[in-house]
Amino acid sequence: MPEPLLSVRNLTVSFETRRGVFEAVRNVSFEMQAGRVLGVVGESGCGKSVTAMALMQLLPDAADITTGQIRFAGHDLVTLNDRQMRALRGREMAMVFQDPMSSLNPLFSIGHQVMEPLRLHFRLSRAAARSRAEELLALVRIPSPRQIMGAFPHELSGGMRQRVMIAMALSCGPKLLIADEPTTALDVTTQAQILALLYDLQRTLQMSVLLITHDLGLVAEFADDVQVMYAGRIVERASVGALFDQPRHPYTEGLLRSVPPLEAPSDGNEPERLTAIEGNVASPFDMPSGCSFHPRCPYACDACAQAQPPEMSLGGAHDVACLRYLTPAV
Repeated sequence: MPEPLLSVRNLTVSFETRRGVFEAVRNVSFEMQAGRVLGVVGESGCGKSVTAMALMQLLPDAADITTGQIRFAGHDLVTLNDRQMRALRGREMAMVFQDPMSSLNPLFSIGHQVMEPLRLHFRLSRAAARSRAEELLALVRIPSPRQIMGAFPHELSGGMRQRVMIAMALSCGPKLLIADEPTTALDVTTQAQILALLYDLQRTLQMSVLLITHDLGLVAEFADDVQVMYAGRIVERASVGALFDQPRHPYTEGLLRSVPPLEAPSDGNEPERLTAIEGNVASPFDMPSGCSFHPRCPYACDACAQAQPPEMSLGGAHDVACLRYLTPAV
């Protein structure tokens, strides 16, 4: 196997709050090969976005990487200073944030914001940056890009703003694009358009994409590999086909059972009621002992409350963190 484009080892991110310190990401490790799409799924609060912000070194002041290593394209990101990270952001790795309504600066025109990374990283003249910005807006299928260059964010729809964000992220040809729930605030039709756009751009540009979402349908259609997070940890990882065909972790099983079917039963009967995962996500200030999922798990036994399950390989690049696969007795 070639050396991965991105390698994360034992990443732990802690937050200091008035109530004390808690770990939002706990001992997370994964790799990404160049040109692949990795989907990261899980409920809100499971640590998906915090992981992404740690990769970009954009954590808030209250957060800190307490342990771990992040290697990207030969760089150890944890050891880089602010100047070195600014040189990488946009040029080598870029991020599309989840809320297009607030991600753009309302005080500057669309053209100014798309041109900024081009002038910063490539030192292009204003005329050359403007020409390239218009090309980028056309690339993300924005009609009349020359007119849109002079518009301000409040004059555009949510879908158009998200396309602008994608254009900005792609402006310098990054090796890695992090898309943090890029379709969350959009209507269903616009979601499909943005997804199709990302799919085409990824295949055309051959870039790696880290897709963060809670939408399993999005992952099934777009990603090559998927990892499932719960309470700050990765509980299962596999290729998309393997995970959807044979989920191994109880949490993954619960997520897939909660997805509504696209078609009504062929026999004309009422569709089965969706199965919800019992209970609620544990508070980071009161994390259960042992396996974090055991209070909600239908297979839980006494051992689950005593030991944190390690990640185990089931073969075929399918890993799971569940004591059921550690010994036959569990």
